[in-house]
Amino acid sequence: MYTILRELADSWFMLIMFLMFIGIVIFAFRPGTKKAYDHLRNLPLRDDDVLVEDNSGEK
Repeated sequence: MYTILRELADSWFMLIMFLMFIGIVIFAFRPGTKKAYDHLRNLPLRDDDVLVEDNSGEK
């Protein structure tokens, strides 16, 4: 039983992991996601503009 499970893990699991990797890459680089990724890219810095304006107004 162990050898059968080991052979399945060696062959099929590698194929499944490769297909998952290809799927994730296709999902990440699919057309039409540039706008969503631009929004997510700027999200951590979104509040910095407010802080800079507040600090520059106090000087």
